[in-house]
Amino acid sequence: MQDAVGGTYFDGRSAGRHPVDVVLDEAAGELVLTGASLDAPQRWPLARLRAQGDHARRDALTLALHAPSNDESPRDTARLTLADSGMISRIRALCPDLDRSDLAGGTTRKLMLRGVAALAAVGLILFFILPRMADTLAMLIPVEREAAFGKAVTAQIERALGAAKLGELTCEGPEGRAALDAMIARLTEGQDLQYELDVKVLDHGMLNAFAAPGGQVVVMRGLLDKSGGPDAVAAVLAHEIGHVERRDATRHALRAAGSAGLLSMLLGDVTGGTIAVFLGERLIRASYTREAEAEADAFALRMLNAAGIDSAAMAGFFEEIGKDEGKGPQLPAYFATHPASEARAQAARDNARTQGTTSPVLSADQWTALKGICG
Repeated sequence: MQDAVGGTYFDGRSAGRHPVDVVLDEAAGELVLTGASLDAPQRWPLARLRAQGDHARRDALTLALHAPSNDESPRDTARLTLADSGMISRIRALCPDLDRSDLAGGTTRKLMLRGVAALAAVGLILFFILPRMADTLAMLIPVEREAAFGKAVTAQIERALGAAKLGELTCEGPEGRAALDAMIARLTEGQDLQYELDVKVLDHGMLNAFAAPGGQVVVMRGLLDKSGGPDAVAAVLAHEIGHVERRDATRHALRAAGSAGLLSMLLGDVTGGTIAVFLGERLIRASYTREAEAEADAFALRMLNAAGIDSAAMAGFFEEIGKDEGKGPQLPAYFATHPASEARAQAARDNARTQGTTSPVLSADQWTALKGICG
């Protein structure tokens, strides 16, 4: 039996610290704890000793006893802390199970069930609760605030596309801008729109256009280069105006922000610093529900009819770039974000057959100017 060393004993029932003398009785295979505040000596079998990893002192060893418990880690609530290096070394030599992680029966199953429940809860929030909250909030946000929010989002989109400073990618060639304004005026004449549209062209080769919250619409230079004509651009623009009027962009932004916030909390970024970037990138790749896309298509056809613009160009545009649909990385950007289908092209063709007199949305000179808006 070795000489006694000092230790600190916590009974697990009160906050009191009990100074104790600890003797290692190797013959009996136990630690013997005695002290003035103890009613009787405590005998801790070496085979049941377990080291605790949650103590602050690195030069000390905190021990507990393995014992039946309803807790996931079956340990007695009492604790013993030792600081004597010789005693600690001897205990470690005699107790091969000292650092063993004991788990109660069924713990793994409980953890798996809780993990599944947690994933189900996150899925419920992401795919059911957040979308419905976003739909409700989108209708409650004042148009003025939505427009301000949309400007911030489009600024973030420019940065996501590589702009070093705000406005660096915005195309403002005077003649091209006049042609774009003429197209917008033709499309919106007589329309009772709830938003004042703010349409801009960004100098980027992506074949894309998208709506941001609050009446913001962005057209990429790549769309002007590859669309085939002004009537096709007008059809795409009308489609995006349809999303604006339905507040699809705002719904999508709120869902993305909510999802990003939830995922940030789950993954550790609780500062929210990445949410704005995430939001801008999500809008660039915005894909709405089939219902929203169908409604935007229907809105576009009604707008083209009212403006006297041939919707056959819309069908031709769908057919031309839809040739690459399903080719993976070579899929044009517009249909990577706005799913194409022959049915959509057919709807535009059918509409064209019922239209009355139509005329090009822009003259040849205006179209040339619009294509050159980025210089």
